[in-house]
Formats: sequence, C-alpha cells, structure tokens
Amino acid sequence: MVKIITISREFGSGGRELGKRLADVMGYEYYDREIIAAIAENKGMDEGYVEKMLESQSWKSRGLHFRNSFSRTMTIGQTGTDLLLEQKKVVEEIAKAGKNCVIVGRNADILLGGYMPFKLFVCADMEAKIRRCVERAEDGKVLSRKELERKIRLIDKGRMGTREIVTGIPWGERSAYHLVINTSGWDMKELTQLAAKFAETWFERRENDTVIGSL
Repeated sequence: MVKIITISREFGSGGRELGKRLADVMGYEYYDREIIAAIAENKGMDEGYVEKMLESQSWKSRGLHFRNSFSRTMTIGQTGTDLLLEQKKVVEEIAKAGKNCVIVGRNADILLGGYMPFKLFVCADMEAKIRRCVERAEDGKVLSRKELERKIRLIDKGRMGTREIVTGIPWGERSAYHLVINTSGWDMKELTQLAAKFAETWFERRENDTVIGSL
C-alpha cells in the first residue's frame, strides 16, 4: 500500500519546511506548490492567478460542500470552483501514481482518506510564528509585529473556513490527526528525524493491522 503523509499547518509554523525535510529523509516524493503548477498547466493559466483564485475563496458564497456539490461537476465559468475541483483531481492523481509522498495542505488528508494517509498537523505559538516570518521575509518586505500577527490570523482563518466548507470537518481539530507537532523552540533537523521515526512506526502498524485483518 502506498505511504502518504499529509501535512496541515498553521501559517508560520514551519509545516512546509518540515514536510520537505521529511520527504528528503524518508525518500518520498514532495508536493506543495507543485500542485498549483499542475493545476495551472492543466487549465492553461498563470500559476500566480491560480493561487490567488484559490486563496480568495470566491466559491464560498455558492454553498459548496465536499459531500454534495464538491463531488460533482459545477457550472462552466465558476472559475474558483472549477479550480478547486481541478485541485481535487490533481491530488487524487498524485495518490493514484502509487509513489510514497508528502503532500502539504490542500485538504489532502480528507481527499485521500481511502489511502489511509499519516495525518500530521503542525503548529507553533504566535511568537515563534512571527519570528519565523521575520527570518524568512524578503528584503524590504518586513512587516511590523502587529501586521504579521494580523496576517497570520487572517491566513489561518481562511484555511479554517476552506476546510469546513469543503470537507465539513473543523480545521485544526486535534483528534483528526495522527500526530500534532508544536515546532516552537525545536531545531527543525532534529524534529524531522523524530517525526520520520514516528511516521515509519505508524506505517508499520498500519501494514500489520492490514495483514491481520485479511486473515
């Protein structure tokens, strides 16, 4: 059975970095912005435009829900919804390829539930998230502490809203994940090794349970 690790994360928590490091350490494929690139290519659109449309959540007002309209083809011309459906298609195609992988965001943990992925949620305290944003800011684009905190809360609020509308499941609900990691105060390299060991053990137990269940 293919091994898939999905990562949901708070903005600024380091979830993207942890995901990339996990993929490198475990020898898995890694998917993050690659998903946006695939959507853009499939639709013949600019990557920046695709990302902006998905983040704008213009489809919210259409009453979109994973368990009904999201699983069906929507009216042509509803760009935001169309891109969301294409994103679902791309994520599913990644899983169907049968290669072990790490997927960051995109509600992949729910979309790929049938593949029994290892579900990881990455968080951090506000001070750690602000510090991380400052350290990784481009030259000349450093925001004030107040602006950064507002941005972090706004982005996380958007992720929460998207997940609840698309999946019907609360974002960040700890019981929905197999492992929750607070990166505050941790060295990311050390944390990656620990997370990799946990994931490997989890997959071993999953395979053993599958074998026992088939007897």
